[in-house]
Amino acid sequence: MSVRLVTAAADRRLLDEKGGARAMTWIMAIMLFLTVLAAALGLATLAATSVLNRQLAGRLTVQIVEPAADARAVQTEKVLAALRASPDVRQINAVDRAELSALLRPWLGADGADPELPIPAMVDVDLNNGSDAVVAKVAAIARAAAPSARIDRHESWMSPVSSFMGLVTWLAAALVALMAAATAAVVILAARASLETHRETIEVLHMLGSTDMQLARLFQRRIALDTIFGGAIGAVLAAIVVVTMGYQLAALGSDLIGGLALGVRDWAVLAMLPIAFALLATLAARFAVLGALRRIL
Repeated sequence: MSVRLVTAAADRRLLDEKGGARAMTWIMAIMLFLTVLAAALGLATLAATSVLNRQLAGRLTVQIVEPAADARAVQTEKVLAALRASPDVRQINAVDRAELSALLRPWLGADGADPELPIPAMVDVDLNNGSDAVVAKVAAIARAAAPSARIDRHESWMSPVSSFMGLVTWLAAALVALMAAATAAVVILAARASLETHRETIEVLHMLGSTDMQLARLFQRRIALDTIFGGAIGAVLAAIVVVTMGYQLAALGSDLIGGLALGVRDWAVLAMLPIAFALLATLAARFAVLGALRRIL
C-alpha cells in the first residue's frame, strides 16, 4: 500500500498541528534565526580578517631615531633614496612632521608642535611581497642607510587583533554546529513523541501494508515542510537584523569595522542554511522514526 493513499488530513495529524501553527515551525524559526546570526558574524569576521591581513602584509614603518635634527633629516633622505631604488618596495612615503605632532597632541598638548622636540622621522613603506625574506632585506637596506633606523612591521603589532578575530570566527562556526546538533535533537524528540501519540494509527497503517519507510516518509515530509517554512521566517528576520547592523557599522567610519561586510558569496551561504537545516531535519526524522518503529512494531 502506498503511503499516498492515506488521506491528507490523516497525514497532517501525524504531527501536532493546532490552528495551523505547529510548534515545530516556530522552533525551527528560532533555531534558524540564531544560526543565521551566528553564521553572519563568523563570515563577516572572516572577511574583516582577510581584509586586515591584506592591508598589513608587507607594510613597514621605518623610524629614524636621531636626536639631532640635521642628522635626522640627512638619514631620512638616505633611507628614502635607498628604498626607492629597491625593486621590493612598491610605495614609500615620509610622514609629515605636522601629522606626527597632531598624533602626539593628546599626550603632549601644544608642546608636540615644538620644533625643538626630537620627534623621530617616520617613513611608511609598502612592499610588493610581505614575506619574511623580503622584509629582512628591506630592513637591512634601511639600517645601512640610517644606523639609527628602527623597523616596525605592521603585521606583528596587529597580530593580536587578527588572532582575536580568528577566534571569533571559530566561535561562530562552533555556535552554528551546536545549533545544527540542537535542531537534530529537537527533531528526534518531536518525531518520537509524535510516534507515541499516534501509535495506534501507525499500527493500523502497518497492518494495512504500510512499510516502515513509508511511515517514516510521512514524518520526514511534515518535518521538512515545517523546517523550510520556519527556517525561512527565521532567516528573513535574521537577514533584516544583519542588514540593519551593517548600516550602523558603516556609519561609524572605521576601516577595521567597515571590513565586517558580507559579500555575495556570504549571502549565498546564509541563504542555503534553511535548506541545509531542512535536509538535516529530514535525515534526523527518518533515522529516529525508523529506529523507533523497529522497537515498537
